[in-house]
Amino acid sequence: QVQMEESGGGSVHTGDSLRLSCTVSGLTFSNYAVAWFRQTPGKVREFLAALSGKNSTHYGDLVKGRFAISRDNTKNTAYLQMNTLKPEDTAVYCCAARWGSISVGPNMYEHWGQGNQVTVTS
Repeated sequence: QVQMEESGGGSVHTGDSLRLSCTVSGLTFSNYAVAWFRQTPGKVREFLAALSGKNSTHYGDLVKGRFAISRDNTKNTAYLQMNTLKPEDTAVYCCAARWGSISVGPNMYEHWGQGNQVTVTS
């Protein structure tokens, strides 16, 4: 059974940084692309970043230059470093995994974490 456990969310102020973690079990992590999405009430799930097992990356335009995705295959963990946070970054952040190459479409990911709230106040 695949499990994806997220951590690192919380409440911060404008300009602060946070690092989200997503630890995966139940699959061969290095064979999977990982991605981060976020969602706010009434909006579609928004793609943030993705990273393949071969270190190909892709970022969504809204977070390019502020957020960075990484992974440690020895720890079966993916990370999302978020810098210069803004109130509009407030959302539930989810990690996801799919076998093979990266994708920006949430429907392409088979496995999901439970979501982690990030709140940014001015």
